[in-house]
Order: sequence, then structure tokens, then C-alpha cells
Amino acid sequence: MTKKIAFQGEPGAFSHAAAANVFPGEEVMGCVTFEETLAAVQSSRADFAVVPVENSLYGRITDIHHLLPESGLFIVGETYLRVEMTLLGVPGAKLENIEAVQSLSVALGQCRKFISQHGFRTINAVDTAGSAREIAQKGDPNVAAIASRFAGEIYGLDVLAENIEDADHNTTRFLVLSPTEKRAANTGKVKTTFIFRVRNVPAALYKAMGGFATNGVNMTKLESYMVGGAFTATQFYADIEGHPDDQSVQNAFEELGFFTDRFRILGVYPAAD
Repeated sequence: MTKKIAFQGEPGAFSHAAAANVFPGEEVMGCVTFEETLAAVQSSRADFAVVPVENSLYGRITDIHHLLPESGLFIVGETYLRVEMTLLGVPGAKLENIEAVQSLSVALGQCRKFISQHGFRTINAVDTAGSAREIAQKGDPNVAAIASRFAGEIYGLDVLAENIEDADHNTTRFLVLSPTEKRAANTGKVKTTFIFRVRNVPAALYKAMGGFATNGVNMTKLESYMVGGAFTATQFYADIEGHPDDQSVQNAFEELGFFTDRFRILGVYPAAD
């Protein structure tokens, strides 16, 4: 039976490519916002969602860090996508005549040097591929889109410049989300993602992290953000290498529990290369 995979964006978006990599041959479903992408899975209109969580140049995708913990969805996989940014213009447009560029804010942030070098005005949009479609529809030779070459082919745009991202290691990490929890077997390389909130006491975070160090558990990601508008209630989002069935991870989680008032595992899944 064909599965339906939700992603944020339009045909040709980088998230579209990531979804196709994870689920080749399955039906894809573009959504306007991250909220709509998660809602598609929550309402069973889609079986899975593939969403970006961080980029090697831009950093974390803030919306996902806020939406995922409260979504009720579970992380069941991850994938990495090499992101190659392309400047796209209407047929006949010239690089020297471009005055403004339109794209997703994350994409604009990944091409800061190129944009600054050419003195372009930036236009924020909800999607890279959607920007390509809008540029094609408007037909303005002085405005270009930053998107994938694939998007340019779909919407009939000319490539004005290639590989315009700030560094050649530009890579985005995507998470695969499911409405049901399916923990990976404790074989091979496994990641565990969880959220926690430390108690409002001195050195709580330092003590909470101590258990991972003393038990030899490698923490590959730790992000903080406020919840509920309270300056004293900081929530943390973390990735570790290991499975909850590992004794070392169990010991670390037990120690973590002494210094937190909220803890929840969001997913246990195979680590991608």
C-alpha cells in the first residue's frame, strides 16, 4: 500500500528531495507551513512527515524545536541532504541586472556572503520552490529566486549562478516523524532524542549533565528554549548516541531525573551516515 509523506514546501523544495530519498516511490504531500506538515500526520492525512531540524550553516530550525515536542509525534528516522543553492531568474534574465532575491529565510541565511557581495535586497518567503514558482509567474527579470536546480527545471527558470551557499559543507539534517512510536532495535548506531526541563535550583543543568559524562554517553546536541513565556522555565532538546536499553544510558537518565521536573523521549532511531 502506497504511503503518503508530508513535507513543508512545494514541488522541487529541498524537503521534497529529502522525503523522496527516505521514501522512494511513495506519494508526497506538500504543505505550506511546518504546522500544516505536522497536522497532516496528526490527522492521518499523511503517514509520515519529513522535516528539517538543523543546517550546518544556518543552525537549528527554530520552528521545529518548538513544534515537535508538543506535537505528539515521534521521531523514527533521520537523513542528511547536501544543499546546493542556485540563483534562478526568468528566461533571459542577467545576473548583473538582479536587484532582489526571494527565498525561505533559512536559504537566504545560507547565502549571506553571495547576497552581500552583490548588494541584493532580500524578500522572505515560506519556501524555496514556492519562490521559484512566484518568480516564474511574475516574470520580473530584476528579481531572482534562491532554490534548487530541480525547482528551476520544474518552473522553467534560468540558472544565473550555482553553488552560491556560504560553504561547501552546507548540509541539512531532516527528521522522519510518525504518529506512533517505533523504537529502533538496539543494534548498530542508534540515536535517542529527548526533552527535559531542569528544576529552578542552582547548578541544576550542570548536575543534570554530569550523569552523561560519568557514564560515557556522548551527547551530540543540546538546545535550549523558553516555554510558556517564563524566563525561569527553560526547556532543553537533546540528542545522544545510544539506546535507552543501554545500562549507561539508563544510569544517565536516572541521574537526570533528580534535577528535572519534565522528561520525555521523542524518538529512538537508527543514526544516519
